[in-house]
Amino acid sequence: MSEHSHSPFKERTSLAEARDRLRERVAQHGRTEAAMDGYAVRAEDTFGASDRSPVVLHRTDGDIGPRTATQVHTGSKLPESADAVVMIEHLDEVGDEIEVFGAVSGGENVAPVGEDVEAGQHLYDPGHRLSASDLGLLKSVGHREVEVVERPRVAVIPTGEELVQTDPGPGEVIETNGLTVSQLVRQWGGEPTYHDVVTDNEERLGDAIRDSLWADLVVTSGGSSVGARDLLPDVVSELGEVFVHGVGVKPGHPVALGVVDGTPVLMLPGYPVSCLINAVQFLRPAIKWTAGTSVEPFPTVTARLGEKIYSEPGLRSFARVTVEKKDCERVATAVRASGAGVLSSVALSDGWVVVPEESEGFDAGEPVGVRRWEWSP
Repeated sequence: MSEHSHSPFKERTSLAEARDRLRERVAQHGRTEAAMDGYAVRAEDTFGASDRSPVVLHRTDGDIGPRTATQVHTGSKLPESADAVVMIEHLDEVGDEIEVFGAVSGGENVAPVGEDVEAGQHLYDPGHRLSASDLGLLKSVGHREVEVVERPRVAVIPTGEELVQTDPGPGEVIETNGLTVSQLVRQWGGEPTYHDVVTDNEERLGDAIRDSLWADLVVTSGGSSVGARDLLPDVVSELGEVFVHGVGVKPGHPVALGVVDGTPVLMLPGYPVSCLINAVQFLRPAIKWTAGTSVEPFPTVTARLGEKIYSEPGLRSFARVTVEKKDCERVATAVRASGAGVLSSVALSDGWVVVPEESEGFDAGEPVGVRRWEWSP
């Protein structure tokens, strides 16, 4: 899907809205700030000032000229022509003037550029995810807005005539995939649009996909297998092209990948666990590629298996496990090795163990890596 992902767009946003956004290159502004409350001045205008013979300066707002001063507070940006601050304790305010009782030198009571970071210093590489402390640093050096990568727009379309949002009757099922996938899209840096449920009808499915081509990515759930009501691969094939239908993953074999008018379409299975596993394997990388960033590895902890995990050779299996500490070591216990529709096997687990295609499983007592996929951005 990476070849169909466009170059990321950029936008400016306030620092308050920039946390966890992907940053473009940024450097420190060349600016100085007042280190004390008082008046910003040109240092040369205070030379000769003393208690007996104060220097009189005219008060003004904004930029200053010869023999003028502007009131500033600690942290205020210094007017461009000012190079020092007279502390409020060392002057008197008299009408539109101030009397300065002591000379200041250039740079006195000023936080010079470079006190925290130097002017022009490179701060962050493109693709850096902004943290709370990053935003504080950016604000401290004069940024009020930053240029960030626009969040990839993802249209999320749940499908299935049996799906309802509330109060299921006989033969009906609560729709969960759309909600789960939408939340994961946001966690992974995308901007989801959660579509109403679309019934198993070729015309309505086609309309829903065509109406969603404004998005950077379209992701559906349900209708991706080969049953009589699994219509999506044929619908996408009619509208564009299907490149992949079926992968060697368990659970989650009947996933499909296609493109319509240049927009990638990911067709996830309807079973909740299959849907979720394939979203992690395929949708997460697609969002990262669209945003122009790399796919980071999952946080992983090492644990010993409390019991054997079985797997079918030729398929990559995802065994959901819980992790407990026993006798000063972590022990992983399978929640449920199979059952693509049992959402609790994921929601109540601490992660999953990936069993590669060439393996028949892992023996009890064997050390394994538990991927904590739900903690990963």
